[in-house]
Amino acid sequence: MPDPIGRPPGRLAPPAPRRAVSTPTTASADALLPPPGRPGAFSVERVVALAARTLEIEARALQGLQARQGEAFARAVQAMLQCQGRTVVMGMGKSGHVGRKIAATLSSTGTPALFVHPAEALHGDLGMVAPGDVVLALSNSGESDELAAVLPALRRLGVVLVAMTGQAGSTLARHADIVVDSGVAQEACPLNLAPTASTTAQMALGDALAVALLDARGFGEHDFARSHPGGSLGRRLLVHVRDLMRTGVAVPAVTPETALPQVLREMSAKGLGFTAVVDAQRRPLGIFTDGDLRRLIERGAELLALDAAAVMRAQPRVVRDDALAVDAAGLMEQHRITSLIVVDAGGVLVGALNSNDLMRAKVI
Repeated sequence: MPDPIGRPPGRLAPPAPRRAVSTPTTASADALLPPPGRPGAFSVERVVALAARTLEIEARALQGLQARQGEAFARAVQAMLQCQGRTVVMGMGKSGHVGRKIAATLSSTGTPALFVHPAEALHGDLGMVAPGDVVLALSNSGESDELAAVLPALRRLGVVLVAMTGQAGSTLARHADIVVDSGVAQEACPLNLAPTASTTAQMALGDALAVALLDARGFGEHDFARSHPGGSLGRRLLVHVRDLMRTGVAVPAVTPETALPQVLREMSAKGLGFTAVVDAQRRPLGIFTDGDLRRLIERGAELLALDAAAVMRAQPRVVRDDALAVDAAGLMEQHRITSLIVVDAGGVLVGALNSNDLMRAKVI
């Protein structure tokens, strides 16, 4: 398999030079931070000030990342684009939680991906990784014991290893083919211990990878809908009229010669508030609705003397069965109607669609 990152087989990339991470200035937030009270005491002022400090530190961390992304980031994207297998994301602890989210985002935006827990990989789950895959390993320190233990096996598989780490001289970075810098100067935690700014940086870089990849793949709205069939976009772009329409004996239909009492019985039996009037080939000639009946009664018409041809409205609104359900909803809204006759490509009656059908499917 040709190497997507342009190195000879079996050779590791030279260690990336350690890049200094500029220290963000948090003095503006720290200066306003009220001193801690007694243990267990609650101070609204201090809580709000800590929230502001946290957001400032993490915002500055992301700004620092933006300035440091370059060729290595582009090589990581290229490797994933050229990957013949899948992108396997790994990480321990909080990095693992972030890794699961990154894998999910990649998968939903056109890059097949999965998460493999490094500890489980040491006990059989390494079988999920195959030659031709790209492994994206996350570790802020780059010294996670579980990740370090699985690195030799990954090298033997011949995968492309992309490290997302804050330490360019770490064990993980030294073994990687590509190192994406995720370093932050400090955590938002007042103790500078809990992963906060560092996991935010990893999450943002994961999103950046996904966005760059979907753009490079030409991943569009319809592709997104296919991977999100249960979402509102999926319903809007994937659900067709044929998926929701009433069919067969559930479709109200009469001939022009049908007497009005029989027309009303057909409407009552089918419960849609209308009936189609069709010719011998079942092509719609007109429609008769509950509203039409009320208007006849208001005019004092002799109902028993009328047939469907006399009371129908000609040239009814119809929709093709292969039309999107959302387009049928738009047609109903445009003409202020609640039902549509459904026809096939030849103009033959094949179904009926009601606004309630669209609401049940959450199209509207």
